[in-house]
Amino acid sequence: MTAGLRRRERGRLSNYGNRGETMGKNIVLLGPPGAGKGTQGQRLAEKLDEPHIASGDIFRQLRGQDTPLAQKVKGYMERGEYVPDDLTIRVVLERLSQPDARQGFILDGFPRTEPQAQALDNSGRSVDVALYINAPVDVLVERISRRYTCPKCHAIYEASRRSPKKEMTCDVCGAPLERRADDAPEVVRPRLQTYLDKTRPLVDYYERLGTLVEIDGAQTIEVVEREVDRALRLPAG
Repeated sequence: MTAGLRRRERGRLSNYGNRGETMGKNIVLLGPPGAGKGTQGQRLAEKLDEPHIASGDIFRQLRGQDTPLAQKVKGYMERGEYVPDDLTIRVVLERLSQPDARQGFILDGFPRTEPQAQALDNSGRSVDVALYINAPVDVLVERISRRYTCPKCHAIYEASRRSPKKEMTCDVCGAPLERRADDAPEVVRPRLQTYLDKTRPLVDYYERLGTLVEIDGAQTIEVVEREVDRALRLPAG
């Protein structure tokens, strides 16, 4: 086991490797902005043929819908209010009921609270592995302040780690890249600390269940990829 990967093997995580390669994997990605969980989520979605479900993307899609559930969510979003746990849980579980997620999923941005995590487990879609990709705050601030995002497909680029092939143009969809105003260092640092403080109970929850795997996201992308694959018992390459 490498220094960058920490596994607390108990119960379900110990048994996880014996479930068989044909079964789907229910994965939760935890980690602050800039740690690289979005990059790993997209990669794992292709490798496992499972949907990478980001809660932010779900809520953005709801803006264009006219269902009763979408109207409730939009009301909170338009007022700039936190969407309550019960409503967030309904939205995510509805997404997980769709055919592409029935054999497995990769959740990114959900759960954010322990009640959300408990609701997910109690729904019958319990988590096999919670991947916690973390990095020192100084590393995260530097990365975020140097990143660009695609407003169309939400791909993320960072100058020293993942640069677009064509300057300021998204490799995926060809849209012009943008730098978010709230990615400035003076804004990022307190936001990161708030995230880490709020996420600690969730990390502790999955650690108690024995499903938590912590990975050092300060390493190179290649090393992080190898450790993620090792944590999920996936073949190299």
